[in-house]
Amino acid sequence: MLARTLTAAIAAALVAASAAQAQDTTYKVALDGTFAPHAMPKLGGGIEGFNVDLANMIGERLGAKMDIVATQFSGILPGLQAGTYDFVVAPTTITEERAANVLFSEGYLNTDFQFVVRNDTPEITDMDGFAGQVIAVNKGSVYDSWARDLAAETGWTVESYGTNTDAVQAVVSGRAFANVAGNTVSAWAAKQNPNVKLSYLFSTGKVWGMPFRKGDEELRATVENVIECMKIDGTIAELHEKWFGTAPAEGSAAVTPVAGYGEPDFEGYVDDGHEPSC
Repeated sequence: MLARTLTAAIAAALVAASAAQAQDTTYKVALDGTFAPHAMPKLGGGIEGFNVDLANMIGERLGAKMDIVATQFSGILPGLQAGTYDFVVAPTTITEERAANVLFSEGYLNTDFQFVVRNDTPEITDMDGFAGQVIAVNKGSVYDSWARDLAAETGWTVESYGTNTDAVQAVVSGRAFANVAGNTVSAWAAKQNPNVKLSYLFSTGKVWGMPFRKGDEELRATVENVIECMKIDGTIAELHEKWFGTAPAEGSAAVTPVAGYGEPDFEGYVDDGHEPSC
């Protein structure tokens, strides 16, 4: 009887020690604190947004503390490489060039281009619906260069504005027919402004993933297991509705876990027989 009591006591002590160790773990992670609605200043100080919630929930599920650093995006990946951050929670498009230098998790959101139009605009189902129109964009953004590259083909005129908010206001005032930006940014704009609505979605086929340092496969797997579970149990879908005002599309990265670790067809992907579970 005494032996069983001692064994139980030792087991309980080991569980308690493991829990305490997990609570002592702190991950220093980075994001761009000015990229609404993924991360943005909130009244009273601090930051809020989709990726802030996502990072904190990952920490909760791992039993770890998350030290979220808001900084300029241009310095985030170099900071990761230098060891300043454990991993990156900023929306980061997975590309071949980036995958050659960092280790990506599987994608958790699609990153597409989406148009915003006035509420009284008829439904537009393809790019031809914007022919001959004025398209407002955020100056210097990827959407600016994309729209200008297509101007000769589509017949639209591109006007650039200092912020995407100004570009959306140009649509509201009638100075532009539509604004084009990232799908989540456009969804946020439509949610915040009752005078505009979401219109045509141009699919890029690209996704956002979380970058880790090369060699940190174990940490990547630990975090990715949590991301997969959040897809399976609907947590990411709930965050999608909370911040973007829409449910994620069926089959999108927000609700579709991926076998193995990393994003298929990119460097760093490991097909080791791992099946997503929760």
